[in-house]
Amino acid sequence: MFVKVKVFPKAKKREIKSHTNNKLEVWVKAEPKLGQANRETFQLIADFFQIPENQVKLIRGAKKRNKIFEIPETPCLTKLGRLL
Repeated sequence: MFVKVKVFPKAKKREIKSHTNNKLEVWVKAEPKLGQANRETFQLIADFFQIPENQVKLIRGAKKRNKIFEIPETPCLTKLGRLL
C-alpha cells in the first residue's frame, strides 16, 4: 500500500494526522539535515501502523517535504481506514 506523507520538520511535537485517500501529515522534531527528519518520519510511521521500521520503504521524496512511502498490507491498516 502506498501512503502520501507531508512532513513538517523542526516541529515542537511529534504527531501524525491522517487525511483522506491514504494521506498523512507528520510533524517531527528533527531538522531536515543529513536525513534526520526522514529517520524520525520512518519511526513515527512504523509506530502508527504497528509494523517494524524496516518494512517502511521510502519510494519518492527523500529530499522533499511531500513523500510517498510503501507499507505492507497488514491488519493494522484498517486503523488508517477507520481514521480516514
